Amino acid sequence: MGETTVTTLEGQEQSAPPPAKDVTDGTGDGAAALLRRLRTPRRPRFWFEILLIAVSYWTYSLIRNAVPEQKAQALANADWIWKAEHAIGIAVEDTVNHAVNSVTWLIVGMNYYYATLHFVVTLGVLVWLYRRQPGRYAAARLALFATTAVALVGYYFYPLAPPRLMTSVDFVDTVLVHETWGSMASGDLKNMSNQYAAMPSMHIGWSLWSGLTLWALASAPWVRILGLLYPAATLVVIVATANHFWLDAVGGLLCLAFGYAVVRLWYGALPQGLPRDVSEGPARPASRRSAPPPRPEPAA
Repeated sequence: MGETTVTTLEGQEQSAPPPAKDVTDGTGDGAAALLRRLRTPRRPRFWFEILLIAVSYWTYSLIRNAVPEQKAQALANADWIWKAEHAIGIAVEDTVNHAVNSVTWLIVGMNYYYATLHFVVTLGVLVWLYRRQPGRYAAARLALFATTAVALVGYYFYPLAPPRLMTSVDFVDTVLVHETWGSMASGDLKNMSNQYAAMPSMHIGWSLWSGLTLWALASAPWVRILGLLYPAATLVVIVATANHFWLDAVGGLLCLAFGYAVVRLWYGALPQGLPRDVSEGPARPASRRSAPPPRPEPAA
């Protein structure tokens, strides 16, 4: 009793089969369900994020500074970069360096810009995402972390001296000349950091990440414009202070492209393609919900 019956072609009544179990509802165990939960944006946890960022930066600094300082190879690579830029007509870093160095207040400001905004703006954008765009925070953070991780590969396999440490070209080390602080490879700070990790430029990688994030996700027009101006100003600063070549900036851009590719593969969308806010638990994508089973025909 209580079973639904259907009439076969032979006129015999049989019990209708139970509806098939929905195997795509995300409640079952298994690798697919686990992967789906991991890829679902969740609301970030404050203390976890603080710990993650601190540990990640400590690890990045540890690995970066553990790369052998291959001075001879780094200087040889710098000479090659300089010749390559001459060949394509963009080797004007020395001209920019000397021109800006002649304006004391400007170059001093750039020294402090180089030393501080690299960290301040990046952390500021992360905090803004955490508070205002929690659904996109994890994806944007993943792009930043992947960008930084692949940069370590460049530091290891391609040691490069910054222009101000070259012996074959007359660049001005603006930090030493103006007795400011702004470079971990000058003065008393040079023993705390790998001096030959100039390729790629993470000043460009991080500033581009910050600027593009603001451009894509901010609503105020002036914030979006500042987002675009920030990496452009950073490019001028790293060249004027003789900390990087133009091609170091290209390396930073390629690292950021890799970071966004990782996000696209993991989440199936870039940060701006994800919902702005999320609930505490994972949400089930509507496209993965199975259709209800067909209603059985009434018995004849």
